[in-house]
Amino acid sequence: MSKLSVIIPAAGSGVRMGSDIPKPFLKVGGRSILEHTIAKFLEVPDLVQVIIATSEDHFLEVKAMFEGAPKNVEFKVVEGGKERQFSIYNALKEVLIQADLVAVHDAVRPFIRPELIVECCQVAAKYGGAVLGVPAKDTIKEVKGDNMISNTPDRSGLWQAQTPQVFQRELLVKAYELALKENIVGTDDASLVERIGGEVQMVEGDRENLKITYPIDFKIAKLIFEAE
Repeated sequence: MSKLSVIIPAAGSGVRMGSDIPKPFLKVGGRSILEHTIAKFLEVPDLVQVIIATSEDHFLEVKAMFEGAPKNVEFKVVEGGKERQFSIYNALKEVLIQADLVAVHDAVRPFIRPELIVECCQVAAKYGGAVLGVPAKDTIKEVKGDNMISNTPDRSGLWQAQTPQVFQRELLVKAYELALKENIVGTDDASLVERIGGEVQMVEGDRENLKITYPIDFKIAKLIFEAE
């Protein structure tokens, strides 16, 4: 398997959660959500680096999470930007040269299964990029500014993108550098790679890989941890 570096942006706030504590640092199951997420990546063979992008206020807290971690994995903390895209760009500058692949993963998706990370890496090594996702289960509506429905796209071809999103290192760096140069802010990492002609394949994941964003998500996460 190709050598992997993972970037985990953890500079978000807790506003939508209704908390003063940023979501990645909320505790569940005895550890922060971020610690649970990091632990899943440490189970992946050929992981060589973990980079956390966060605010300076949390540098010491994040560095403490690295104590006792495997010596064959490099850990770095970088300052997060105002937007997620800028946080990842800052982290990309620190990716080890020996890393063939770079994964970007939400700090608040602690239920990712290591075998799905490996599958994404295998696909990215072959095609250039891979995105974990699930087929859309709800009917999707396109809505205009006045909340009038303008279109109902065919659901059969629609997927909900998750993370990790994994790419060949040079491809992702090129996509980010061009986006910065052209003042483009993408909705996710894959959209930046797609716009420069990079091939990205969808990898089917599972619905347990939820993103803890709202209070209801946190309640579900606690139930999952209790069940485990």
